[in-house]
Amino acid sequence: MAATGSVDLSSEPAPVPRWLVVSTGGGVIGASFLITSFVTDRETIRSVTAPQWSVPAWLLSPPVGSAIRLSSVVVLGVVVGGTVGTSSAISAFALLLVWSGWWAGYTMSVYLVGNTWPTLNPWRTIASVIAGWVSVDRSLPNWLDVWPSVGGLLGLVWLTMVTPLRTSPRLLAVVTVAYSLFTVAGGVVYGAPWFRHVDPISRLFRAYGRVAPFRRTSSGLTLTVPGSELTEGEARGEPTFIIAVLWVTTYDGLVSTPLWRELVETIGAVGVPVAMVYALGMGGGFGAFLLAYRTGTQHARRIGRTYITAQTIELRFARSLLPIAASYHFAHYLGSVLGVVALLTGILSQLFGGPIPVPSRPSWFGHAQLLSILCGHLLAVWVAHTTAFDLFTGRFQSIRSQYPFILMMIAYTMIGMWIVLHPSAQPPFVL
Repeated sequence: MAATGSVDLSSEPAPVPRWLVVSTGGGVIGASFLITSFVTDRETIRSVTAPQWSVPAWLLSPPVGSAIRLSSVVVLGVVVGGTVGTSSAISAFALLLVWSGWWAGYTMSVYLVGNTWPTLNPWRTIASVIAGWVSVDRSLPNWLDVWPSVGGLLGLVWLTMVTPLRTSPRLLAVVTVAYSLFTVAGGVVYGAPWFRHVDPISRLFRAYGRVAPFRRTSSGLTLTVPGSELTEGEARGEPTFIIAVLWVTTYDGLVSTPLWRELVETIGAVGVPVAMVYALGMGGGFGAFLLAYRTGTQHARRIGRTYITAQTIELRFARSLLPIAASYHFAHYLGSVLGVVALLTGILSQLFGGPIPVPSRPSWFGHAQLLSILCGHLLAVWVAHTTAFDLFTGRFQSIRSQYPFILMMIAYTMIGMWIVLHPSAQPPFVL
């Protein structure tokens, strides 16, 4: 999570002033909003997200699903076994598999292709098997709301920042086993609702999967326009979790900047525990992001001059922020994935007697990071535009209601680019 498993392929300082790149990125988002504002015909807007194409049904056949579930459980066993084993090579492979393979590479596949986690989730598979033997069947208390998944996500990311979880096989094994026991127990007791509402990893992948072009429907597997699912429906508590996702992806990159390292070292020098600094940063940043979003929804209601409640606006527009979170993740972990590709290339080259290539940052690496952030924000602008015209009746009302959200997106763009343009530094940890 927090820069975990990253290979040192970080971007170098930009050849043009940072302020110019950052301000240009914000200007592009503002210009894209002006362009989309000319698209006011509702049928035209719907036609962009309406196309759907069916995918061969054999991909969803029970034998394929069973094979995938079994393989995911085996992989979980390999990770735990590798991290507690005595072989340093196997332990290193387990760390690479978790952070670069799963958290970086697999997560990218969720928002670039589709959410396969409901099938791959090894904890859900184990829980379903145990539930077949032991019948508990309890309902989740309504008072829990979204906070267990929000707290779990913030807590997991915080743990990766204040401990050597990304480099210690033993610690990774302990955390994996503890998380497995807790998650499987919850799945056995509460069933599928546990993974829909409480489990932070399942909820995170489900949120990211809404950005992807492939999705599972009642009629099978469907190919759609990326982000088309973001304009459909609403779910209670979802905005809070989406804001948490947006913040942890931003915080993930922020803690790797030299500015953050200097801040932590300065505060730590006066006796404040570093873990507390990270906790305050995590909680304070999340609170600030959530307050900014809810303030934006209040202003959207006032500017739009509508009787639609601020809560409804909050529910409907929240998903437009998911492409931004996905683009932050892609920009931050692209180096990690490229590092794995370089490593595998070197292994294959060595097996066939060729020279071992020296990993180096591709010339297009920094541009790809910036482009991914821009693309994510451009998709977010379009999703917000589509949502506004679906929610409000008047054309000018629909456009005016987007003003606060576009301002937030411009700010997010500039923050994300500022983080990416700074050379990455190893974030200080406690243990």
